[in-house]
Amino acid sequence: MLRDGQQQKGNQMSGGVRVGIVGAGLGGVAAAGLLQRQGFDVTLYDQAPGFSRLGAGIQFGPNVLKILAHLDGLDRKLAEISCLPDYWVSRNGTDGAVLAKIPLNAERDRYGAPYITIHRGDLHQAMLDCIEPDRIKWGHKLVDFTDNGKTVSLEFENGSTDTVDILVAADGINSRVREKIFGLEEALYTGWIAHRAIIPGAAAKALGADVNAKWWTADRHIVCYYLDRKEEEFYLVTGEPAEWTSRAGQLPSTREEFKAAFADYHPMVQGYIDAAETVTKWPLKTREPLPKWHEGRVVLLGDSCHPMKPHMAQGAAMAVEDAAVLTRCLSELGVADLEATFEAYYGARKERATKVQTISNANTWLRQPEDPYWCYGDNVYDLKLTS
Repeated sequence: MLRDGQQQKGNQMSGGVRVGIVGAGLGGVAAAGLLQRQGFDVTLYDQAPGFSRLGAGIQFGPNVLKILAHLDGLDRKLAEISCLPDYWVSRNGTDGAVLAKIPLNAERDRYGAPYITIHRGDLHQAMLDCIEPDRIKWGHKLVDFTDNGKTVSLEFENGSTDTVDILVAADGINSRVREKIFGLEEALYTGWIAHRAIIPGAAAKALGADVNAKWWTADRHIVCYYLDRKEEEFYLVTGEPAEWTSRAGQLPSTREEFKAAFADYHPMVQGYIDAAETVTKWPLKTREPLPKWHEGRVVLLGDSCHPMKPHMAQGAAMAVEDAAVLTRCLSELGVADLEATFEAYYGARKERATKVQTISNANTWLRQPEDPYWCYGDNVYDLKLTS
């Protein structure tokens, strides 16, 4: 946590500065909550009509839970409802042989915070609850913005407008903000898709499921884990080569299509897929690295500036880390010279985000025994900021 002196200094330097955040995903919500607590006048905009519990799982490591502790102890609240796997298990996809068994909560004291697996919707709701409700404007799709030098004017599809002092883009891989600053560019299809499904926890238990495991073969994998403390839901998500011609971000699939892609996998995996009722699939896309993450009074975070394949389970984590470091830069270095402040943010984040992006895209993380402390043990509040 910030010391009282740091908190007071941040509030003095923020001075009611109006910050608009586009995108109420996990990175945007984290930025809103953290900036709000530093005295910034925050408004969060999202094109969705309201919150919905999307059917997906997510893993958050100690590196993220240390940040969520700054949202009124959200780390403790999440630990009460999440599954807390002691280990990450990597298995051979065909014979089930253990390739690696990596301690997670088995070494919680070493990491200084828990490792959780949870339904993304439950996590999202818990994070939204940390923001004053009247600061969130649903149904606001940004269509244009103008940096006027001292303020940024916003225009939304519903006809409304707003003015902020700083605009934060947390609007994902198809960021409208990124598009206007750096030009229109289609996201690059990686040649991989992901299938996903949620099955009853009882079905997974009956098959002898690991609490958190990834099954690997040469050109594909499936990750499987529980989503709650009671282990009532069990999540399946894959990475596999396939063609994708649709412009849709997600499409319905079938149990048969899912199973065909993993026909040579271990009987336990086959059993998981047999228990799936609803199956979806989506394309895995990426973008070329950006030379900078800001322009004038506008700054980017998360997938808007460094999208990656989900193979380290660190995409959302990097967005939350971005939010925390950006908040520190704005509150500790100030807003008088935004160019210097945003350069400090970029300098503090670029190397780590690029490393995670590279390993994620290579899909090698924890396949063999290794120590993940450099990733999970990191604490952005120990980072020394230089302007």
